Amino acid sequence: MLANLFTGSVRSVGLSSLMRVVGVATRLLPIAQPTMLVGPGASARLGQAICDFDHTRVLIVTDPVVAKLGLTQPLLQALKAGGTAYVVFDKVLADAPIPVIEKGVALFKSKGCDAIVAFGGGSAMDAAKAIALCAANHKHPAQLAGYFKGLRAPAPIYAVPTTAGTGSEVTVAAVISDPETHRKLVIADTRIVPRMAALDPTLMLGLPPDITAATGMDALTHAIEAYIGHWRTAFTDRMALSAVSMIFEALPVVYASGQNVAAREKMALAANYAGQAFTRANVGYVHAIAHQVGGLYRTPHGLANAILLPHVLRFLSPAIQPQLAKLARRAKLGKKGDSEAALAQHFLDAIDAMNTRLGIPTHLATLREEDIPALARAACQEAEANYPVPVYLTQADCEGVIRQVLAPQPLMLKRKTRRPAVKSLPAA
Repeated sequence: MLANLFTGSVRSVGLSSLMRVVGVATRLLPIAQPTMLVGPGASARLGQAICDFDHTRVLIVTDPVVAKLGLTQPLLQALKAGGTAYVVFDKVLADAPIPVIEKGVALFKSKGCDAIVAFGGGSAMDAAKAIALCAANHKHPAQLAGYFKGLRAPAPIYAVPTTAGTGSEVTVAAVISDPETHRKLVIADTRIVPRMAALDPTLMLGLPPDITAATGMDALTHAIEAYIGHWRTAFTDRMALSAVSMIFEALPVVYASGQNVAAREKMALAANYAGQAFTRANVGYVHAIAHQVGGLYRTPHGLANAILLPHVLRFLSPAIQPQLAKLARRAKLGKKGDSEAALAQHFLDAIDAMNTRLGIPTHLATLREEDIPALARAACQEAEANYPVPVYLTQADCEGVIRQVLAPQPLMLKRKTRRPAVKSLPAA
């Protein structure tokens, strides 16, 4: 890997320069913008719109909880009323495991489907995108991991998010997991961006506070990492700053009062804006570490991001003080006349305060000291190969960041059998 040619600050400068060059190319990529339907009842309106495209049969990809709650019913009723046949695949599990995707592909093909609706949280969105691309290219999901690995375009994808977090309805990526290797794999292709999407706040009214908190902090992480990276543009800055402003205003409201439709809609839009920002500007070390933690311990992605975010930002803060100050202004922090350094500190403190207010734990309960070197190594490899971060961490730096979320050990521990430490983790 090119990163191995560099050490210390020279390595960081070299990688940053390389990523800036790659960033120029990414700005030229044509990324479609989905047609958005926003507001109460948007999912039914999407169903009506899908009928106008005269599909033979539509595969609805969702999870058992969403299906059991009946959240898909307005969409399904609209499809039925419009004469569009459909089949429901409600087997999606957390992290979109490869075996589940394979089952979805088999159902898509056997039922003669020619379109997909992703309905649910991030895992359902990722699974639907992967199913569509795998079915079109007749490839195993792992063979499509990476950039533009599919020769053929997928069938049309539509999306109905039921959480305000991932922004997957506008992104070029699908994150899937391999249970055998404990790896998370990223499929990236501009053709898996949904054609149309519905942001229906009524579908989010029943979200529990803990899921509301974790998904909301996931959206905030997307916006922040897009804003501090080297691939940022005037467009991604607008989207990221707007998302941060909206999340600071609406997330505490929906956490405390989940039935607030207006605040739910604002959070759905904020997640969407953050998704538009990071699908162009990419993410950074919060995600690089969270992917490894999620792959090894099955920690929910949004929760891992929330726990790691303040620690990564504090490490990077000397290099991103101007950006942090601007973020503070958009979050309505500080007072007139505050210095840039003071504003940056206000923003860092506000992230801690937000986590506390939302009941986000300060430590990752499953993290083990002996796993940290392998986690850091894989996170560094992922960041160096993919992300235009403001500063590249050394192995020791990354270990130090991860170690800050290690749960304090009790003074006395009963003797018990311990599983072997993880020696190495492939990059996600």
